[in-house]
Amino acid sequence: MSVPKLADNQAILTEWQEQGKIETRSAAVWKRFKKNKLAVVGLIVFSCLILMAIFAPLIAPHDPYTNVYEEANLAPSLKHPFGTDSLGGDVFSRAVYGTRVSLTVALAAMVFTLLIGITYGAVSGYFGGAVDNVMMRIVDAIQSIPSLFLLLIIASIMVPSIWTTVFVLSIVGWTGMSRIVRGEILTLKQRDFVEAARATGEVKPSIIFYHILPNAIAPITVIATLDIAGNILAEASLSFLGLGIQAPTPSWGNMLTQAQDLSTLMFYPWVAIFPGLLILISVMSVNFVGDGLRDALDPRNKN
Repeated sequence: MSVPKLADNQAILTEWQEQGKIETRSAAVWKRFKKNKLAVVGLIVFSCLILMAIFAPLIAPHDPYTNVYEEANLAPSLKHPFGTDSLGGDVFSRAVYGTRVSLTVALAAMVFTLLIGITYGAVSGYFGGAVDNVMMRIVDAIQSIPSLFLLLIIASIMVPSIWTTVFVLSIVGWTGMSRIVRGEILTLKQRDFVEAARATGEVKPSIIFYHILPNAIAPITVIATLDIAGNILAEASLSFLGLGIQAPTPSWGNMLTQAQDLSTLMFYPWVAIFPGLLILISVMSVNFVGDGLRDALDPRNKN
């Protein structure tokens, strides 16, 4: 009896996939993700926020940088759906453009956090020994400082801007990602496929980034998703304190600075309610997506 060739086996697998007899990994993950209704709702809501940020000029009825002082502190109406602030700015238009700024900061900071954390954690976990000890002690030293306190220190030293805020969030946020990646690398580097790569003479960077990291994509994806929510809150906190995005550039955080007075909260609550609701909705939607991805990417979950 002849042994089937590898090409024949691959052809059979491809045919079965086309016929739906077996599922690809991505199809299985998506199938499990869809079963989590909150995750699907979160994905839809966050996608709508991204579309709102992209098409802000088409959605905003007024110029977010224009103040009509005669229309200050107007209640929500057809002309001003979210009312106006103390300077006569349209809260809805500023909130729409603030979506663009806040999400840009959150997503950009997440990308830089991934680049720093993955590289640092991969090098630490793969080389181990003294290298790992020194690198992890640096991480311990950074994490021993309360994150908000460290954020405030770095932000107060630098000139506030969008990219300064991205830089600050990236510098503070990469340590958690590096620990996750390090743990995955320590587990995976003893696997047979890594030993085979070493035996064939592949260089260490290729082993780390081509063979090991793709197998650690599940926890990295989940942590990256949840980092977006943390970045949204951190940006809002910095901007609220005057150390993040500066007016007149609108962001959800600096829109809340006009609501610090008790009189504003009592008589003109819409100034704080709508930006606060957008922060709440965006953070909850991202967290729902993260929870759904965690369950869908769990290899132990066969449902």
